[in-house]
Amino acid sequence: MYQLRLLTVALVASALVAPVPRASAATLADALASAYSNNPQLNAARAELRATDEEVPRALSGYRPTVSANADAGVSYSDSRLGRETLHPRGVGITIEQPLFLGFRTKNSVKLAETAVLAGREALRNTEQNVLLDAVTAFMDVAEAQAIVSLRSQNLEFLREQVRAANDRLNVGEGTRTDVAQTNASLSLGLSNYAAAVATLAAANATYEMVIGKKPDTIGAVKSIDNLLPSTMESGLERARANHPSILAASMNIDIASYNVKIIEGEFLPTVTLEGDLSHRDGSSSGTTDSASIVGRLSVPIYQAGEPDARARQAKETLGQRRIELDLARNQVRQAVVASWSSLDAAKAQIEAADAQVSAQQLALSGIIEERNVGQRTTLDVLDSQADLLDAREAQVAARRNRVVAAYSLLASVGGLSADKLGLAVAVYNPKEHHKKVRDKWGGLRTPDGR
Repeated sequence: MYQLRLLTVALVASALVAPVPRASAATLADALASAYSNNPQLNAARAELRATDEEVPRALSGYRPTVSANADAGVSYSDSRLGRETLHPRGVGITIEQPLFLGFRTKNSVKLAETAVLAGREALRNTEQNVLLDAVTAFMDVAEAQAIVSLRSQNLEFLREQVRAANDRLNVGEGTRTDVAQTNASLSLGLSNYAAAVATLAAANATYEMVIGKKPDTIGAVKSIDNLLPSTMESGLERARANHPSILAASMNIDIASYNVKIIEGEFLPTVTLEGDLSHRDGSSSGTTDSASIVGRLSVPIYQAGEPDARARQAKETLGQRRIELDLARNQVRQAVVASWSSLDAAKAQIEAADAQVSAQQLALSGIIEERNVGQRTTLDVLDSQADLLDAREAQVAARRNRVVAAYSLLASVGGLSADKLGLAVAVYNPKEHHKKVRDKWGGLRTPDGR
């Protein structure tokens, strides 16, 4: 098993003096913990799920009575043969309406809302996976960029030494102006490549700050997650089918669409309600009046202009769409597992090849320099060998970066990338707590956090 230490990707041949300022090294676990706590995309998804939780008490309100109070006051003036009369009629009343049967719409609305909450939790879990994977990618991009800047900085030191040596040999009559020109050209190219590496690092730092929520320090260690990965591609596919949040959410969306069809079809059924009224009036010609009544109402829809019919047909088409989307989610997850597995295998092979290439190129460069010193090689041979070594080292850096990203991508593709599974040092967000607090609320304008 490879020891995934990011700084070693730059120290493949000899100690490299990085030009970036040293600070306390930030590990990948630190970066993931910061992203889990601070990433706005993830926090927005949590807020969206809390809003979805409120659909359950909204649906449960269909079982509960509604109570309304009313009051009125006025002036009444009359002039007749019996005389003139000015009255001040006024009254107060209270009305209570209790639904008894609404065509099973309340029952199905509650089931729909509860299922939407479960689907929302899976959507949140999927967002968590995506954010954590983005954080891994951002972290490793900074690690790769820092290592390449360090490699190219070291390359500039080597090229400057070659320029100095070429000038010295020219001054003592052992070199040519061609050697000097070649070394200067290589130094100019090295400076250009170093500037490009610095620009790439700046872009990687900006992405890191956006995803993780703070500026990157010097990149530190990455802990291997091989123990969390499936042992075979087939077991990974099986885990993904059973546990990936995209598949689970798509399956629940089918149930949501099915309940929506039942709710709309319930509009064609009779409704039964019970109404109670209590009122007090005075100031009228009839004196003071107190009244109370209880009325049961039965309403049977006959024709509603075809509007609910259209909505029912539309809901059935949506149900069919959700079934197709489940197949799509399964195919997408399968593709992600296969691609991640293949990428991880490729990265492992690339690391082995890059390690071997770096060792060979180091030996070749040392030999060519010795041969150049005795006149058997040219300065161009040395420069070409140094360029080949630099390319090999950069390929080694990229391969190690790709291995880490591929491992976390594979873990995400089987639905296992989470703060809990990774053991991050954070307070794990529990979406059930908010749902429990609001599910049976009968009223109140404040949210559980006091807003």
